Amino acid sequence: MGIFSRARDIIQANVSDLLERAEDPAKTIRLAIMEMEETLVEVRASAARTIADQKEMRRTILKIEQAQEGWAEKAELALSKGREDLAAAALAEKQKVKAIAEQMHEELDLLTNQLAGYEDDILKLEAKLREARARQASLLARLETAQKRARVRAMTQGQRVEDAFSRFEILERRVDLAEGRAESYDLGTPRKSLEEEIAELRASDAVRAELEAMKRRLTSAKEG
Repeated sequence: MGIFSRARDIIQANVSDLLERAEDPAKTIRLAIMEMEETLVEVRASAARTIADQKEMRRTILKIEQAQEGWAEKAELALSKGREDLAAAALAEKQKVKAIAEQMHEELDLLTNQLAGYEDDILKLEAKLREARARQASLLARLETAQKRARVRAMTQGQRVEDAFSRFEILERRVDLAEGRAESYDLGTPRKSLEEEIAELRASDAVRAELEAMKRRLTSAKEG
């Protein structure tokens, strides 16, 4: 026995309520979809048998109606030959055949109504199946998102992250030591005084001025 019993239960079921009550919504909706698909196949098979019965019954009714016409022709023939007794017997047979035809027409109407019911069930089952599949896609997406969030939290809050930060701290310490060794070579080296640095700036300006003057003289000589 599945989540649903048969087509009527599936059609009347509320998928949302079913999932809210389920301990494992993903599994529940997967099983529900399987049962919907199986039920839909069964209803289609029943509809196919009903269509086949209709076709067979229509052929039988056609034969009976042809038999009616045959008995009517026989009655006319007997009456034309003065055999009223045979004509009456032929018409009695025609009435029997007519009664059978009327009964079969009623049965054909029942089959037509039954097929209409199957068609309505198929439409409703397909709608429920589309709804369930849409809910399944949504559930799977939410489940995937939740699993990713859980993995991210495990990564950001677990021992592996703490170990990684510990390694970063060790690396930073090594960099500090390397920089310290490089800077230690500058220790003890006499630094320039403020006057010396300003004198160097002035000397630099004088050199640039002389260089510009030299360029101008060379340019004038070439042009002259």
